[in-house]
Amino acid sequence: MSYQVLARKWRPRSFREMVGQEHVLQALINALDHDRLHHAYLFTGTRGVGKTTIARILAKCLNCERGVSSEPCGECSSCLEIAEGRSVDLIEVDAASRTKVEDTRELLENVQYAPTSSRYKVYLIDEVHMLSGHSFNALLKTLEEPPPHVKFLLATTDPQKLPATILSRCLQFNLKNMPPEQIVGHLGSVLEQEMVSYEEPALWLLGRAANGSMRDALSLTDQAIGFGSGSLSESDVRSMLGTVDLSFVYQLLEAVAAGEPSAVLDIVGKMAEHAPDFESSLDELISLVHRVAIAQAVPDAIDNQWGDAARIGEIAASLSAEDAQLFYQIALNGKRDIALAPEPRAGLEMILLRMLAFRPAAVIDDSLGPADLQPAQPQSQPAAEGEVGAPVKKPGEPVAPAAPRASSIPEQQTAVGADDVSPIIAAPAAAPAQQLPVAAQETPVDGDATGPVPLAELAPDNWPRLLEHLGLLGIVYNIASHCELRSRSANELEFVLDEANASLFNDGHSEKIRLAMENYFGQPLQLSIIAGKPCSETPAKRQERLARERQLEAVAEIEGDPLLQQLITRFDGELDRASIAPTDH
Repeated sequence: MSYQVLARKWRPRSFREMVGQEHVLQALINALDHDRLHHAYLFTGTRGVGKTTIARILAKCLNCERGVSSEPCGECSSCLEIAEGRSVDLIEVDAASRTKVEDTRELLENVQYAPTSSRYKVYLIDEVHMLSGHSFNALLKTLEEPPPHVKFLLATTDPQKLPATILSRCLQFNLKNMPPEQIVGHLGSVLEQEMVSYEEPALWLLGRAANGSMRDALSLTDQAIGFGSGSLSESDVRSMLGTVDLSFVYQLLEAVAAGEPSAVLDIVGKMAEHAPDFESSLDELISLVHRVAIAQAVPDAIDNQWGDAARIGEIAASLSAEDAQLFYQIALNGKRDIALAPEPRAGLEMILLRMLAFRPAAVIDDSLGPADLQPAQPQSQPAAEGEVGAPVKKPGEPVAPAAPRASSIPEQQTAVGADDVSPIIAAPAAAPAQQLPVAAQETPVDGDATGPVPLAELAPDNWPRLLEHLGLLGIVYNIASHCELRSRSANELEFVLDEANASLFNDGHSEKIRLAMENYFGQPLQLSIIAGKPCSETPAKRQERLARERQLEAVAEIEGDPLLQQLITRFDGELDRASIAPTDH
């Protein structure tokens, strides 16, 4: 006997043998067992998910000589004829090859006649969306009110192309793509019965390559068995599919996380030796970053489908949540751009280098000293020690207006006293004081000074002022801005983080804040941050309050403008307060 391919040999013969599609099978089984049968069924879904198979099993259930039930005997002449494809009462039509209205009319001419030997005459129309518009019109009336002995089973991969008049006359069942877990489980069972040795990672490769189609998975398995001379190994399957070894993808992400561009390029070079599909390698990288992000958000949700849960956990611990989200977004955008690259390898390399280039720099490093955190001096400022970037106000002298500034300079600026022009960093007593440019200072608000905050004088009132000089960025700055300085004892500081903003907080953020403060004060500190309800105003709340006050002042100033009042009176106008925004001075 000639060899029969796995996809045909292992086609299910009953609903019990079906893998997946439980939502469809349950509805059909209940309808058959309770004798609530419709005259027209429509099965939709991608290729290889079981549309035609379910239709044939349903035909067996309808015409089994032992009676209509959800479990056909499979032994009677009707069941055997349907299984062997020679039943005269199961009319299978390939709509892709019979699209003309004449074909449909010829088909429907025999609908009125009773079945030859079975209970029902079953019309199985595959790829029904390929019928022409006239064919659909010819089918409409018969499909809506067929004779009692006729059942219509329609199957399509593109239900959007079906007229609404056809859809409304059928019971529609949408078949889902099968997840890799189901495919791998079924392939393992098939190979064990076929007595074919296999490696489980090879099955996962086949399951993922099948894209939800069980027929495709079995066809690829046939090909892999031939490729591997009767066995399935991971290396053979990778070579056959042209997929990259996942170990390279892990190494790439680890090298990017470590900030090592030379290692990244070396790994890509090693990948190129195996002639991989770099676009699929990028897909694997995106999938890996997604799993890492899941592991960071919900550690218990790490899937172990590749047996790599431990390694995923290690990568998740080495990356911040911000980095993982950034890498995912860059890789996702790169998937669109890689096709435009001169060659796929160059496109992948640029995507990885982009991750390194746009990754936020470490906020604080242990090697930084107090001087490294001082603001850069403007080029127009003299280099001589002790000079300042703006005239110093002398007692009794008026203050000249400040020059216009770039948008990056703090919005509030006034002239300050000589005592206010002081260093940000607390320097040793023997060192000459370095003065802060006026443009880099913050305007005193609520009576706050703008000079440095000595550790001995650090209190909840001047904590917001200190925060602005720590050099924190991103989420670390956001965390610190929602903290309240609760207590200070010598070199020990205790902060309370607003519990409403504590979801993303971790020990790494606390360590970065501690290092920033150590560099500011030039001495070691002990810092603790606990979630709770602040008793006083946090820097973030303070900024919000100041913004509201400036907005109210702007609205009041506009409303008090006499010219505006004249315009409103004359033209019966109304002021749109939402459009008013304070200007930066």
